[in-house]
Amino acid sequence: MKDAFGIPQSLLVLGGASEIALATTRRLVARRTRTVWLAGRPSPALDQTAAQLRALGADVHTVAFDALDPDSHETVLGKVFAEGDIDMVLLAFGVLGDQAHDEREPVNAVRVAQTNYTGAVSAGLVSARALQAQGHGSLVVLSSVAGERARRSNFIYGSSKAGLDTFAQGLGDALHGTGVHVMVVRPGFVRSKMTAGLEEAPLATTPEAVATAIELGLRRRSEIVWVPGALRLVMSALRHLPRSVFRRLPV
Repeated sequence: MKDAFGIPQSLLVLGGASEIALATTRRLVARRTRTVWLAGRPSPALDQTAAQLRALGADVHTVAFDALDPDSHETVLGKVFAEGDIDMVLLAFGVLGDQAHDEREPVNAVRVAQTNYTGAVSAGLVSARALQAQGHGSLVVLSSVAGERARRSNFIYGSSKAGLDTFAQGLGDALHGTGVHVMVVRPGFVRSKMTAGLEEAPLATTPEAVATAIELGLRRRSEIVWVPGALRLVMSALRHLPRSVFRRLPV
């Protein structure tokens, strides 16, 4: 169970090798979290993440999970929840894609959408039902400011995050009053391996900063968290710009 400040004892990470997920898990383990499940495709990165967390004193388990195989989600995640209550699920998987290339190769664009949206809908619903059955827990969903308004430079990725964001908000409304808390996290440009080589956007942040914001959001039982917080005002302004003006911006 969570303590009075919202920090979970047990955590399931969907996308266990994510840099943001690792930073968040490290922070939570340093506070109170003791049992961690890392769900992701088997890989050296997943094993290394598990080893790092074990060195911090956590009881870490890995489980094979594929966002692109929704037919397996109920079975895979069901086995995790069967081992005991999970206080928090962190939905952290996703792919950025290559906008210019994916526009020319629709199959690749569909893969981005299936991973970021379809896979997340499946895993999110399975996790939410399990949390509701146990009567408590948080589902933290990593969205993105890219989903706030379609941009020429990344509208494929942005559209998948827009769908995820809307889904997570609706899921939070559906679960209101059940004891399950849904929190949507909207980071801006995050300096990570996924964004290596890309031109850095204004108000860029780090996995560690996102982790700090997630912890604060859990303590406050926030429903939406912006990272950094100033992006809330920036995106509000951009969202309301006339389309003819927005098209001329270097975004």
